[in-house]
Amino acid sequence: MSGRKPTFLLGRLECTFDRLRPGSLRVNLEKIREAAERVARSEGLEIADVEWLVGKQRFLRVYIDRVPPAPPVDEAANGESAAIGDPYPKISHADCERVSQQLSVILDVEELIPGPSYILEVSSPGMDRALKKPADFQRFRGKLVKITTAEPVGNAKFFEGRLSGFADGKVRMELKGKEARIVELPLEAIRKANLVVEF
Repeated sequence: MSGRKPTFLLGRLECTFDRLRPGSLRVNLEKIREAAERVARSEGLEIADVEWLVGKQRFLRVYIDRVPPAPPVDEAANGESAAIGDPYPKISHADCERVSQQLSVILDVEELIPGPSYILEVSSPGMDRALKKPADFQRFRGKLVKITTAEPVGNAKFFEGRLSGFADGKVRMELKGKEARIVELPLEAIRKANLVVEF
């Protein structure tokens, strides 16, 4: 380990480790995610996303978040969960450092990243966080989001509007524009979804 270099980048808090490893270049991202989730749970956190990027250097990026509180029940909505969630997660540098140190040990002991050196980055998801799981779309209901689909839904592949929730495998959102309208996007059709930073 060549030393820790905490950095601040695009609203994300990161803790970076440069790891030296011998061997081949293939990684099992699912096993890495499972290891990261074990560490996150032990710290009362959750994994928002895991990315493996190969270029001039190899990067393993792990995004951690606070576990959202149980949603309050909205009596006016016939017992349905009310919208909750802060799009600006409160992850500290200490959180990133603890997860990075523990995950680094597991990655080495279980030999989950073979090959030459790689850089492990642990950070918060940021204000423009990616939305991946059904729970993400429900958690950030009411927030502004941009979604791109792999294939056109209706006549469009790009959508911007407010999340209305998630049901029956579809993301519901109210589109921006002169006439507001609700659109439903199948989760499997979504290529990319991110929160939009609002000030």
